[in-house]
Amino acid sequence: MTKPQTYGIHAVTTLLEKAPEKVKQLWLKSGREDRKLQGILQLAEEHGIHPQRVPLKTLDKLANGRHQGVVAELSQLKKLERYTENDLEDLIAQAEKPLILILDGLEDPHNLGACLRTADAAGVTAVIAPKDKAVGMTPTVSKVACGAAETVPFIQVTNLARTMEWIKQQGIWIYGAAGEAEETLYGQDFQGNIAIAMGSEGSGLRRLTRENCDFLIKIPMLGLMESLNVSVATGVCLFEVLRQRSN
Repeated sequence: MTKPQTYGIHAVTTLLEKAPEKVKQLWLKSGREDRKLQGILQLAEEHGIHPQRVPLKTLDKLANGRHQGVVAELSQLKKLERYTENDLEDLIAQAEKPLILILDGLEDPHNLGACLRTADAAGVTAVIAPKDKAVGMTPTVSKVACGAAETVPFIQVTNLARTMEWIKQQGIWIYGAAGEAEETLYGQDFQGNIAIAMGSEGSGLRRLTRENCDFLIKIPMLGLMESLNVSVATGVCLFEVLRQRSN
């Protein structure tokens, strides 16, 4: 069984800053003494973690060459998924103006990691995804997220449609991104409590997810391409909400 890991300068730095108790073991590249790695070494020592200096080939074997000179083994992967459906009510109640991101069936860990990173930058309250037929929290997701996997509440739910119904009962309007929608993203008022629902890479929003949206919206496309990568589209939608709320 593959041991759960986080690797890369940003991901490991954020892990040490936010949740050092999750680090079971830490490996650093032998002979590397630059400022970024020294910062990781200092953080580790502050939390009583004693890194091992190992050759480059050892790190390559641990993380398939994508490590930037640092790899951390986690005590349990499930600790990264520290939020559950039971936490959602408190997260929404604590938010001054909730902004929820719903990801309906993403399968590519790189897309999920990119969405988490964007969600962190946009101040998203929580990211919700189904447990079935969707990627969960993995070392690749954590690496691509550059630390956002440790800071953004990521909640996998058993029944996404039921969760969306509950979200609407909390006074949150759900906007689903769909290429065939008549209304555009830029014609909406996002000043209230908002959830943005994004579909999977191939088929978009599933039928039940679509039916549980209050509104369907699209991003205007002026070129030959009919759609954007889901992580790019997520960024466009979230930052339009942020732009409106900043005015």
